[in-house]
Amino acid sequence: MTAEQIPAGALSPTSRRAGLNELRSRTEPLDLLVIGGGVTGAGVALDAASRGLSVALVEARDLAFGTSRWSSKLIHGGLRYLASLDVGIAKESALERHRIMTRIAPHLVHALPQVIPVFTDSPRKATTAARLGMLAGDMLRHNAKTPPEVLARSRRVSATEAEALCPGIRTDGLRGAVVAHDGQLIDDARFVVALARTAAVHGAIISTYTRATDVTGEGATLTDVLTGATFGVRAHAVINATGVWAGEVDRTVKLRPSRGTHLVVDSQSLGNPTGALTVPLGDSISRYVFALPQQLGRTYIGLTDEDAPGPIPDEPQPSDGEITLLLDTINKALARPLTRDDIQGVFAGLRPLVEEVGPGVSVSTADLSRKHLVAVGDSGLITVVGGKLTTYREMAEQAVDEAVTRSGLRAGPCHTSELPLIGATGSPDTSGLPDSLVARFGAEAPHVMDVAQVPDAAAQIAPGIDVTRAEIEFAITHEGACTVDDILARRTRIALVHKDADLARDAVTVIARSVDPAGV
Repeated sequence: MTAEQIPAGALSPTSRRAGLNELRSRTEPLDLLVIGGGVTGAGVALDAASRGLSVALVEARDLAFGTSRWSSKLIHGGLRYLASLDVGIAKESALERHRIMTRIAPHLVHALPQVIPVFTDSPRKATTAARLGMLAGDMLRHNAKTPPEVLARSRRVSATEAEALCPGIRTDGLRGAVVAHDGQLIDDARFVVALARTAAVHGAIISTYTRATDVTGEGATLTDVLTGATFGVRAHAVINATGVWAGEVDRTVKLRPSRGTHLVVDSQSLGNPTGALTVPLGDSISRYVFALPQQLGRTYIGLTDEDAPGPIPDEPQPSDGEITLLLDTINKALARPLTRDDIQGVFAGLRPLVEEVGPGVSVSTADLSRKHLVAVGDSGLITVVGGKLTTYREMAEQAVDEAVTRSGLRAGPCHTSELPLIGATGSPDTSGLPDSLVARFGAEAPHVMDVAQVPDAAAQIAPGIDVTRAEIEFAITHEGACTVDDILARRTRIALVHKDADLARDAVTVIARSVDPAGV
């Protein structure tokens, strides 16, 4: 397949090679080089490409390799920021949530009931704070113009209704619950892939396993990690969107990473909840532990907020204390307490918090602002860092605005607030397709099956794992997966449970080698 024959939005081994060849042979500078393939970098690439700029995104590993795959998978309304009086961030989050759920990616986000139980022994302060917080959340939703059919108003429910939403809840002393709704992604890594693919539709070059070194505001040296080939690329503007690694690209950026940990349990151990059981953390009125029902029959329990100094690991590991804290907190509201034997997997991510305190001042990472930073270094390198997954789009817009202004680029206006991602529009016939496939691909679900060449395309990749063989092939031909681990860990999330990864790995490897024998 030649570069001209690559379908729009398809990230494949062929498109990757074509993109690198184009960068290597360019005689004119790019308008914009983006470094980092997480949600912010992918958002920057889409914003810039959709304004008509020539754009390349390079990522040293895989799309969503870092923090962007370790979130709680919530498209957050910003309620917790009101408790710390960050009204601006709360309003910004609610507005961006509205845009994602109604225009940008409604196929990847659904309303999730958040259930805060009220027991006879619940502290009055916590119950009152929860109800007031939910009312404030209603105000944020209303101001963002999010319709109630997308996110319902908060309400008090009976003990019976609370148990129906969260069957594992303890009923002794249960008086009822406060229920509000927030947005939940089917998966954060899938969201990043959709952003990158949509950027490719608009002409962006997306090149994973491409390391950038000697980065300045005018270009970088690129190394193809898979072949070792190295070459330089020039650009009118360069944006550093490497998240927790931003300080390694620009040493003037000072971050204070915070670790957030989640446990993975079988949803059956909690009675297959449809709502997120939400339990206050200690005496806090702004921090909670959530039991979040997910795809593939799993529930994630999180999350922590722990200072994480030192070198940045590829895959952060939770501490024993964090695991204990999460279990102890969620067990306060469960009829059958969970034990470590119930844990099927764990994951932890690092928040790239911008350091804002002075020397000698001790502040916990939970108290650091979630504001983002757009900064320009001495060489003209633009760094965008901080913030949250929900507000990636506004961060990207501000970073591209800065690049356009500083470099005098001719660009159209930003319109990503109205720009749907791949799979968000259209009404194809999805009858007969697995519900899980439609949830992960939206309107593109029939296409996943239509282009499949693998035998038994609709069959599960392994017994009890609700991922089709067609999706494994599609991960390579359309979603930029280069390795088996890309597929297991980021395109399907099978690898969050090690025993599931062991079950699926051989079948995934066979399909991957049949699609791209030279690459896997």
